[in-house]
Amino acid sequence: MAILSCSVQLAAWPKEFLSRMQALLKEEFPEFLSCLEQPYFRGLRWNPLKAPGEPLWDRLPFPVQPSPFSPLGFYFSSGEKRVGRLALHHAGAFYLQEPSASSAVTVLDPQPGERVLDLCAAPGGKSTQIAALLGGKGVIWSNEVVKKRAGILLSNIERMGVANGVVSSCHPETLCSGLAGYFDKVLVDAPCSGEGMFRKEEQARNDWSVEHVQACAARQAVILDSAAQAVREGGVLVYSTCTFSPEENEETVSQFLERHPAYCLEDCAVDFGRPGRLPQTRRIFPMDGGEGHFVAKLRRTAPNEASPPMHVPSRQRKDAQMESLARAMAAEIFKREPTAEIQQVGDAFVLLPEGLPSLQGLGVLRAGILLGEGKPARVEPAHHLFSAARPESLRQVWDLPSGSPEIEAYLRGEEIDIPPSYRGYVGVAADGVMVGFGKAVQGRLKNRYPKGLRNLP
Repeated sequence: MAILSCSVQLAAWPKEFLSRMQALLKEEFPEFLSCLEQPYFRGLRWNPLKAPGEPLWDRLPFPVQPSPFSPLGFYFSSGEKRVGRLALHHAGAFYLQEPSASSAVTVLDPQPGERVLDLCAAPGGKSTQIAALLGGKGVIWSNEVVKKRAGILLSNIERMGVANGVVSSCHPETLCSGLAGYFDKVLVDAPCSGEGMFRKEEQARNDWSVEHVQACAARQAVILDSAAQAVREGGVLVYSTCTFSPEENEETVSQFLERHPAYCLEDCAVDFGRPGRLPQTRRIFPMDGGEGHFVAKLRRTAPNEASPPMHVPSRQRKDAQMESLARAMAAEIFKREPTAEIQQVGDAFVLLPEGLPSLQGLGVLRAGILLGEGKPARVEPAHHLFSAARPESLRQVWDLPSGSPEIEAYLRGEEIDIPPSYRGYVGVAADGVMVGFGKAVQGRLKNRYPKGLRNLP
């Protein structure tokens, strides 16, 4: 089948990919080609954990438009620059995310109080979307097997104010067998050939081949087999990709169902995109307002007899004096002492969410909120303690306009003037959304915003 004539821009795209897309889309292929020559969609997702109530869109220097893929999602112009430097982005009031990337979590439909696993979670867009919908109740467990990417995931979990999360770097088989039957819902946003990201990522185009598609499909099958263990009876497993190939999408789902009679395919029950080759599934093409996604919803109908051991609070005090200092530090910062369990991990202290399983042997990098780090004769508060806090819960908050010179200086890591009435640890907010903290000493705020997060001058 001859490929329709295309521009010089598309001439560099893999010809076999275009031929496959022509066979897949048939009469819609010319419209698909036309979309490929347009700028990719850009979007952001409002975070009600950090900015409850109405989104602060009037504080942004550009307009936004609602996305069909999530009630939290919005489009903005492809021409906007340096959006990640904005104070409200640093504060976690919104997350930058391609609009259709939010579709899988909409199908997953997390509810407050549920236990949810995001098995392939980095960089954290879907995990933080799940956390926003959980509203601080239940557990969101975010896993990323590549350690470096898991660090990026953890940073985004902190920035978006997630208090009830666990971040791990563990092989899916080890994690899911260790947590078999624990989760109400599991998301597998699988590593894929990335065909839906070709407009956005040149490297994805350069890496593409039919062999790569086949290798991805084989890897996806292994990941799904692992994930199947983690879902309780009646629970939901959502499988998604950002690719178009049937081998990685409908064929992967069909083969999974053959191997796992405990699962059935359910309708995604959404009106965005279009039905896939399996009519219960959903596909999104650029013509549908997104870069390219596939979503399938699977429900476990058979019992899962497995159950992981639950976390038992430690009765041993590794350092009673340091724990006492940690509690005193928390009492200095908060109006009310945190009710969550405080656990010591090395020199660190964490506030654990309720209902956790045993964390042993699962590559856990962080569970709950990092309260602080033990230093000689004191405990130094952590950035996560403030980023996950509501302003009204703190004894001292310096709330600055999001476009003010003071907040811009703070985000560059500079020491700034502060009213002399502030003393000791002070939370810093932008338009009422917590950004970080500093230490007020005689009218100056010693900056404690993490160096790796700061805006360059």
